[in-house]
Amino acid sequence: MQQKGYIKKPMVAGLVLAAAMCPGMQAVAQGDDGAVMEEVVVSASRVEEKKREVTGNITVISREEITQAPGRTVGDILVEKGVGHIQKYPGSLTAIGIRGFRTDTHGNDLQGHVLVLLDGRRAGTGNVAKLPTENVERIEIIRGPGAVQYGSGGMGGVVNIITRRGTGSSLAVEAGGGNAGRGQAVVEGTAKRGAVDFSGSVVRRIAGDYETGSGRRYRNTGFESETGLSTNLGYEVQDGHRLGLVVTAFDADEAGSPGYFAANDFDDFTDKSNISVDGVYEGRSRSGHVQWLLRSFAGRDENSWYDPPASDPDGWDSGTPSGNTTDQLGGQAQISVFLGDADVTAGFDWVDYQVENTWSPQETGYVNPALFALGKYTLFSDQLILTGGIRHDWYRVEVDDGQGDEASDSHLTPQVGVAWPVSETLKLRTQYARAFVMPSANQLAIDMHSFGHRTVGNPDLKPEESGTWEAGIDYERGGLTASLTGFSSRFEDKIVTTMLADGSSSWKNLGEASIEGVELSAGYDIGELFDWSWEVRPSVDLTWLTELRDESSGGDLLYVSGTTIAAGLEVASAAGTSFHVAVTYCGPQDIENWQSGMYPAPIVELDGFTVTNISLRYPLISLQFGDLLLRGTVANVFDEDYAYVNGYPMPGQTFYLGLQWRY
Repeated sequence: MQQKGYIKKPMVAGLVLAAAMCPGMQAVAQGDDGAVMEEVVVSASRVEEKKREVTGNITVISREEITQAPGRTVGDILVEKGVGHIQKYPGSLTAIGIRGFRTDTHGNDLQGHVLVLLDGRRAGTGNVAKLPTENVERIEIIRGPGAVQYGSGGMGGVVNIITRRGTGSSLAVEAGGGNAGRGQAVVEGTAKRGAVDFSGSVVRRIAGDYETGSGRRYRNTGFESETGLSTNLGYEVQDGHRLGLVVTAFDADEAGSPGYFAANDFDDFTDKSNISVDGVYEGRSRSGHVQWLLRSFAGRDENSWYDPPASDPDGWDSGTPSGNTTDQLGGQAQISVFLGDADVTAGFDWVDYQVENTWSPQETGYVNPALFALGKYTLFSDQLILTGGIRHDWYRVEVDDGQGDEASDSHLTPQVGVAWPVSETLKLRTQYARAFVMPSANQLAIDMHSFGHRTVGNPDLKPEESGTWEAGIDYERGGLTASLTGFSSRFEDKIVTTMLADGSSSWKNLGEASIEGVELSAGYDIGELFDWSWEVRPSVDLTWLTELRDESSGGDLLYVSGTTIAAGLEVASAAGTSFHVAVTYCGPQDIENWQSGMYPAPIVELDGFTVTNISLRYPLISLQFGDLLLRGTVANVFDEDYAYVNGYPMPGQTFYLGLQWRY
């Protein structure tokens, strides 16, 4: 399916700039109230800065939005914000996409094209279903390349999940359940005593099999249990110097692996886990003009797939699980210097991955050190902000095959941008950024036989690369927020599989793609306009990919929705009552129909769909020792029969009702 009538990039830039320069917009921008961009702090450049100084398109999802959202996972929340397309399966498996690129849900997250971070370092997984949200302060999304800040994988965007810190004493306990055997229990809290601060949460969920929107039962789609843990413990050695210990863990036990709905498998299941530990030291000089950070972290990501012999009457499978394990070690060291008109952040990153797969007899290793420097310079009394950065990555891959096979290379990544705060409420911005994805150890150096077929690496592979330009407008005044961005990306040296003359398979750099689009975000607090005591805020987020051209095939890129729209309505009172409606539309996408049984699989169109979710939070009673609240959600209110992935339909209407005690 070719995207018709797409807007060329000069036209997009012209529309953005013309809209910003029109007299009406300029006149509105002269107001001096509600300078929201001066208040919002983000860490897109690895240090905290005001949103007005950022040259890219940044979305910030606050803790309040996270707690009020109908969705409880990172993937669901990003869908409800219209960030991009996702691929979601039963069995705790969700990949997220931004600007036509997507995370890699298994193994080494260096091979993903959207990067997921925990507190500014690699999460070690691209499966966002493994990342709990109960102890999250905010989620920052960089739409567009983040490679100069974080390295390989940040091609389509970066999702940074920032853990909450304890600033006071609080405790919340929640328990509830719903249809399809669903239930959950949550304990979360914070504490602050002298120099010690703490925040933490633990959540446990269960679920049974569900019915699709058409009323058909989809067997083996529940899970025995999901457990999420997150803690952040800090000790302020002295003013401005904090030692921190962060632990994040997830475990899914016997999550159903039902296969295609048309060939529903009743007993296959998966176990999945992810655990990481961070040690952090943050410090600053007495004047605050110099800040630094030291971090070390370690983690393990595991996936196991079980195919019991009972489901294989021919005895092909012995019952031994298949799976993979990725062990991650890493460190960060950075220093920031603030010199009035100029800010500079420089540092060193290092990660070491060790990957084992049961389908490969060889363990692979991946070492990636990097140096980076990011700068910002302001002109004309902060009326023009210039940003730039450069990063040099070195990487070495090894294959433990008894022969010591290895390959190494390096990559240089630049980025430049300009922000023009026309007023306290209006900002124009533009930037150009490069990004890359390193070849995997298998792609570079493996030599293995499987089922009588040989696969060999190609040590001459180059990294996949992209170049993205964008231009945008941000406007925030009083209860109104609005943002418009046009972007164009050129994807080069895509790594694809190839057959060699001797019949073995390998990889080569071949594919190219062009991706262009427009992103729109707007929200308005009607309650502030009429001076109501309630917040009544409608919002809309739109991503329209106007071109999705795969240069090698001549068609559209596969598994990407050209249009995603998220509309919401949030109603909240100061007394704690809140009501949230989220309506999301995912447009059609071209896919390979592997259910056809044909090879190569024919290209077909997966239908688009619209899903509506609602949530309610209502205080029942307030006592001296705490408040009792009612929390409820209804997902897929209108029983839409839909699927993010062909053959894997999502649940029909589901509801949850829980009681929460907060102190």
